[in-house]
Amino acid sequence: MVLACQRALFDIPDEIAYLNCAYMSPLLRSATATGQVALARKAQPWRITAADFFTDVEVARTLFAELIGADADGVALIPSASYGLSLAAANLPAGPGRRIVLLDDQFPSNVYPWRDLAVRTGGSIETVPRPDDFDWTTAVLERIDERTAVVAMPPCHWTDGSLVDLVRVGERARAVGAALVVDATQSLGAAPLNVGAVRPDFLVAAAYKWLLGPYSLGFLYATPERRDGRPLDFTWMAREGSEDFAELVAYRDTFRPGARRYDVGEHSNFALLPVATTALRQILDWGVAAIAETLGGLTASVEREAERLGLAPVPAARRVAHLIGLRAVGPLPADLPERLAAADVYVSVRGNAIRVSPHLYNTAEDVARLFAVLAAAL
Repeated sequence: MVLACQRALFDIPDEIAYLNCAYMSPLLRSATATGQVALARKAQPWRITAADFFTDVEVARTLFAELIGADADGVALIPSASYGLSLAAANLPAGPGRRIVLLDDQFPSNVYPWRDLAVRTGGSIETVPRPDDFDWTTAVLERIDERTAVVAMPPCHWTDGSLVDLVRVGERARAVGAALVVDATQSLGAAPLNVGAVRPDFLVAAAYKWLLGPYSLGFLYATPERRDGRPLDFTWMAREGSEDFAELVAYRDTFRPGARRYDVGEHSNFALLPVATTALRQILDWGVAAIAETLGGLTASVEREAERLGLAPVPAARRVAHLIGLRAVGPLPADLPERLAAADVYVSVRGNAIRVSPHLYNTAEDVARLFAVLAAAL
């Protein structure tokens, strides 16, 4: 189903062509309003009860679980993707001679924890070179063997949207006894993902991109076999019985059920959590499949216009629907982002790729404005 333009739900002036959701999404008007009310609660803290430390968290946990086809017990609240990936790295084995498979030019949050793990354990990093035909899946499968300890992947490459088939990669990883860790930050909320099909050991997503949420908040999913690991943060709120504030000094070694042991401290976050919850409800109301289909129409028009301009876009068969990279034959003008912004057009430049990432607030007119500026700049 193709959705109508949802621009009225966002605070985006008509003269702005914001095609940069992969950088940071705008908040929904409803989420902004929710956040203002939520922040004001702290002005009158006597209105915040002990139950409030847990109730909103469980709502967010349940909504995120619905989004990925999981159970709420498998979801933890985290402050960032790097936090979740560091937690995964702290709970997975490597060792001498064992390899950790990464993509070439993978986002650094999904690189540094694995480099640290390799150094600590005597393992090594196996970097998959960028394939000329954009077929990351085949390239990754060729690098997974019995020496592989961890495969750390995104659903798509963050610079250009080129696709990784996580179902096939997960099957191969399990066949050799390797763990699969997914950073879904550049995909979740705009592309369907079901953990029952992918079967990751851990999956993380920051909320401030395609989940249309606030900065400094995210989610982690742990498969049932990974829910008894070691937290990074030994917060009191993760302990059994922590709802009873009068008994907090009756220290307990037992955790609350499931992945809640991985929750970051102060995860109740009275200002930001309601914003994320409002956004998750809206995404579920639209339906991720409908979002993807709608954005696919916009990126298809971007692909056609790019080819007319002599740019090399990632073809539709090799990329996600919501994100497309356009590569130039030669170097791009150093001031290209500034020239685009001066015309009120916003995209990102990542390496030698112009990264275009629309959302439901964008129109065909926004795409036309982008290419009018690019034609003059290039």
